[in-house]
This record gives sequence, C-alpha cells and structure tokens, in this order.
Amino acid sequence: MSNLLYRLGRFAAIHPWRVIALWLLAAVTIIGSSQAFGRTLEDAFDVPGLDSQTALDLLSEAQSDAAGLSTQIVATPTSGESFFTSPDAQADLAELQAGAGELPNVVGTSDPSGALAAGPELAARSGAISPDGSVALIQVQYRQLEELSSEDFERLTEFLTETRDGSSLQIEARGELSQTFAEAETGTGEMIGLLAAVIILIVAFRSVIAMGLPIGIALFGLAIGITSMSLITYLIDIPSWAPEVGSMVGLGVGIDYALFLVTRHREHLADGMDIVESVGRSVATAGQAVVFAGGTVVIAILGLGFSGVSFMTAAGVATSAVVLIMVIASITLLPALLGLAGARIDKWTIGRSKVSSEVSPGWTRWGTHVSKHAWPYAIGVTILLLALSAPVLGLQLGFPDDGSLPETRSERRAYDLVADGFGEGINGPLIVAVDLNTEGPGAVAGATDLLEPLMAAITADPGVAAVAPPDINVDAGVASIFAFPTTSPQDEATLDTVKRLRADVFPAVLGDAAVSAHVGGPTASFADIGAKITSRLPLFISGVIALSFLLLMIVFRSILVPLKAAILNLLSIGAAYGVLVMVFQWGWGKELIGLETTVPIVSFIPMFMFAILFGLSMDYEVFLLSRVREEYLRTGDNDSSVIHGIASTARVITSAALIMISVFGGFVLGSDPAIKMFGLGLATAIFVDATIVRIVLVPATMKLMGDANWWLPAWLDRILPTLDLEAGPDIIQDSDVRLMEEPEFANA
Repeated sequence: MSNLLYRLGRFAAIHPWRVIALWLLAAVTIIGSSQAFGRTLEDAFDVPGLDSQTALDLLSEAQSDAAGLSTQIVATPTSGESFFTSPDAQADLAELQAGAGELPNVVGTSDPSGALAAGPELAARSGAISPDGSVALIQVQYRQLEELSSEDFERLTEFLTETRDGSSLQIEARGELSQTFAEAETGTGEMIGLLAAVIILIVAFRSVIAMGLPIGIALFGLAIGITSMSLITYLIDIPSWAPEVGSMVGLGVGIDYALFLVTRHREHLADGMDIVESVGRSVATAGQAVVFAGGTVVIAILGLGFSGVSFMTAAGVATSAVVLIMVIASITLLPALLGLAGARIDKWTIGRSKVSSEVSPGWTRWGTHVSKHAWPYAIGVTILLLALSAPVLGLQLGFPDDGSLPETRSERRAYDLVADGFGEGINGPLIVAVDLNTEGPGAVAGATDLLEPLMAAITADPGVAAVAPPDINVDAGVASIFAFPTTSPQDEATLDTVKRLRADVFPAVLGDAAVSAHVGGPTASFADIGAKITSRLPLFISGVIALSFLLLMIVFRSILVPLKAAILNLLSIGAAYGVLVMVFQWGWGKELIGLETTVPIVSFIPMFMFAILFGLSMDYEVFLLSRVREEYLRTGDNDSSVIHGIASTARVITSAALIMISVFGGFVLGSDPAIKMFGLGLATAIFVDATIVRIVLVPATMKLMGDANWWLPAWLDRILPTLDLEAGPDIIQDSDVRLMEEPEFANA
C-alpha cells in the first residue's frame, strides 16, 4: 500500500490543479444534487419484534388515529385568569382549536372548547382543561409518518406564530411532529470547535498556511459529507440528529488526519527533502496510518448495524460516509494543496517557527521519568480509571423528555404548563393496543367484553393516574386505550409501570384468551429500544475488541500489545461513561453545561460512543506504537524505544487530542441533552485516552512487560499478513520518477 500511496501523493503534488478541479467538480455535483433532489432527514423509531412496535403495527393496520404523529398545543390565559371565568380566553381558545383542525394532514383534534361549554366540572373531567381551569390542552392528531413531511411542521409553526399575535393566550406546542421534523440546531458547536482548533494549530505550527490547510480540508470535507446525507436517504432513512454527530466526528478526524500529514511533511522539509518527495513519502507513511485509522473508524461505526435498531444503523452509515470523505481528502486533496503551497507552507509565521524531526527533549525527560517509576504510575492510573468507571454500575438508560430542554424552547414551556396543570404523566401517555381479532372476525364482539375488566385493571395499577375510554375499531378488531402514568416520561417508575402492565396486569385479566394487549407510545418505545440495545451491547463490544485485537496484532506482530490496547480502550471509554453518569444522572456540575435537570443516559449513546471512540483511539494507538516499534526494530532496546516513541509523537498526539476535545466540547453548549452527552462523552474519552492512557499508562505498562511486548509465536507470524504502517515506499526507479516530473509543478 505504501508504494500506491507514495505515487498518489507525488501525483497530487505534481498536478495540484487537476486534483483540486476533480474535488471541486465532486463538491458542486453533490451539493447541487442535494439542493435539487435531497430528501428531508426524518426520525423513525421502527424496531421490529418489540412489544411497542407490535402495538404501533396494530394501530396502523386498523388505521387508528393513534398510529399517526401527534402534537400538543398548550394554552393558558396571559392575564392569569381561568378559562372557566374569562370569555376572551374561551373565544381565543375556540379560534385556536378551529385553526389547528383545518391544517393539512390533521385528522382531528380534541375539543376543549366543547368541554368548557358543558361546565367546569365536566371540562375538568374530560382531561382537556386542567382542574383549576388554568391550562387547556388541544391534542392535534396527524396522519401516519409516511404521509407527512417537514412542511407540516413548518405550517404548524407559522400558524401558531400568527395566532399568538393579538391573542389573550400564551400558546406553546410540543409533541412527536416537532421531534420528527424540527431541524437540529447547528453552527454554535462547530464554530467554537473551529476557533479552538485554529488557536491550537497556530501554537503548534507557528504558520498561518500550515494552520489553514487542516482547517480547510476539514471544512471542505464536512460540507460534502453533511450535504450528502440528504442523498443517502434514498438508500436508508437518516435521522435528523445525524448531521450534528457527523459534524462532531468529521471535524475532529478531518483536522487530526491533516495534522498528522502536515506534521510529517514539514519534518521532511526540515531535513532537506524536496517538496514532491516529501509529499509522496508523507502520504506513504503518515497517510497509510490515516487510511488504517480512518478505515477502522468506518468499520467500527458500520458495526452499529448489528444493533438491530434501524435509526442507529442509518446514523452509522451517514457518519461513516463523512469519515470516509475525510480520509480520501487527506490523501488526495491535502497533498495537492501541499504541492501548491510548496516552500511557502512556512510563510507568514507567528513567532519563531522551528520545525525538526528531532525528538523533544522535554518529552524525552518525561518518558524517562515514567520508565523509572513504571509501577507507581501503572497502579495509580489504573486505580484512577477504575474509580472514574465505577459509576457505570448505576447507568440508567432512557430518553430525556422535553422537561430537560432549556426554558427558551417552546417544547419546554409546553411541558411545564401541562405538568403543572394536569400532572407529569400526561406528558407521556401509554397507548395500549388490544388485538381483538385473534380468533377471526366472529370473535371480536365477544372479545370486547374483556375491555371493561382490562380498563379497570389498568386504572387500578398504582402507576396509572387515569385511563381514557377505549376507541374500538370492530372491522379491524383493534381497540386502543390511552393510559396516563403518575410519573414523568423519563422517570424510571414509568418504565416499571410499563413492565408491570405487560408482565402482571394483562395476563391476570386476559389469561388464556386469544385476545392480546401491547403497550406502545413514545415512552414505551424508547424503553424497549433501550432494552434491546442493552442486550446487544456486550456482543457488540466483544466484536469491536476482537477486531481491534486482530488488526493491531497484524500491524505490530505482537500478542501483548493488542491485548493491552483492548484493556486500556475499555478503561478510557469506561471513564467516559462514568463521567456521563456523574453529570447527567447525578447532576454533578450540570449547571456548567447548561443542563437544568438530571436526565437518564439516552439509550443508544453508549453503543454509538463505543463505536466512535474505538476507531478514534486507534489513531493515537497506531501513531504512538508504530514509532515505538520502528525504534525497537532498529535498536532492539525496549525501554529506549518506548521513550523515543513518546518523545517523537507526544507533541502531535497532544495537539490532535486538544483539537478533538475542543470540537467535541463545543457541542456541549447546545440545547439538546443527547448532543450534550455525545459532546461531553467523546471529549472526556479523548482527554483520558490521549493524556493519562497514551502518555502515562502505555509507556509504564510497556516498560514493565519488556521484550515480551513484541513476542509472537512463529507459526502465527507466518500466517498473518504483513502490514507495516511506518514503512516507507520501496525504491522507485529513477525513470518512473522522471515520468512523473513535469514543469507544471515548478510553475505551481
């Protein structure tokens, strides 16, 4: 591979304008096609085989309104009066209700105005008006997801904005429609991360051009990668939050990969190598490591397909596409830009710009210090990582509800109004779908006799506050029952209620009858998805560890090195999980990241984080250990090789890690708790991995293991393929080189 990359790098450096033109053509094609033909990103949580999915399928087959998306419009008089006593509030509520019912694709609304006409007592009993008359709730039912688009959400938003003008009501909205079609907030996190990356690169390179190349590559690749997601939706439905995750990962790896290549190129130039040869050899060595590390990231993230959850698979595909684009840009577009920059790469320097391939004296002293105190460092850091990982034992998976959003969001204000007026449980109703048709159409009439005792049993459950009358579709043989819990959607007690209904209440009433009942709705659905992911997580982690072990064994021809790497990766990722529990579940320092209340860890984040972090940790693992092994093969001295590896890579690893941490940390400032979790978790793991793991624990353990680091049975060495990431290209005939040299480069 090194020869291929060597030739590719030289070609790009000699013919920069050809390569740049091809990339510009690709960018125009992808971005233009996305604008013209791209589809809207949508959130779909269909997971076959789950009880909540069975409930949704039953309701869909019966064409029940409960199978479609819903929105809650919440209104309260701004004067502080009650709907029971304010004629103006009643009139504005009637106008609001009528307007909502006339929106396209709305199949119906609840009737709080009609309930008010029947008197305060009946209005409160209907569930549409709060008992004190301060809050009115309009349930707006839309058609099924397949028949809707982002235009429906836009029309609803415009309608509410127009209605608020001149109204005597405070009007807020929340629900599945906004969760599905509202565009995620973007921009702030990326800008903060980019600004921090610029500062770090300026400090590291002391050159404006050298700084600008990694930033430019990352932004260019990100523009193509993110816009391509709307085209990928023709193959698989991409969730609306995928661009934010793709931006986080794409910016981080894009800048890091370019950083590795630019650093190696400047070292070659400092040693007197000509520009074309320097670019070629940088792509052949550092570029090969980039291909390996990036390919590992792509494979790991695509492994999310084994989760059995479609939206995770889709998000993995979209994120992998961004990473793949960054890898290709790093080994083609970046060499072209390096060739175009030529000797001007160190122009416009800030302060003293000293570039050298010599090892750092300061890091040499640090490596020597760790080597002399290997046992204390190994034991101390391991204890620290285990302590940080310990909170994982209390990990609670769930899904944050709208009550965790900032008060600047309409969804949060609607949530609070409903919770204050009706109780928290109404924000996450459970939909019980009853299949009455299991023994054929003739059995439906008899099966309906079971609905009354079933409703009574559900109502009697201590976790249920109220139950709405059933909606029966005799032709389809399906009945739907809305049950309102006593606790909030993200409360663990609500999940206990769901489990109790399925395991105890339904069997006690239905017994051996052919009738079956299933609990659906967003709350039950997220709980089921979390349970499925939890059950798949051990298998997924085992597969990822096995893959990392195999790849590192092939690269470094060792048994202990990949085994150590797998264990250390688990420790660093475990520490990140522990920090998430401490901040989001226990509330430690939550105010510092703008979190207003504690929330459970989003069910799919641990698996998604593991896939991303496994791949990213391989960057630093390969970059460090390849230098260590290169020196060991040259000298045969394990201790000095470890010190040399630290001294020659620590500066670049530290800079790359700071960039990653800055990019990921910028997203912590967003309003979505899930994105905050991604940002904080990834930033923490990279910080731990690139500091106390790579710079302390790796050299300490390698010192203790000595020459055993590089032991590999002879029989295994014979059957493993050879892949040396730091090997330079073979000697290329001068005639081959001359064929590639053209005046175009000299004029570039």
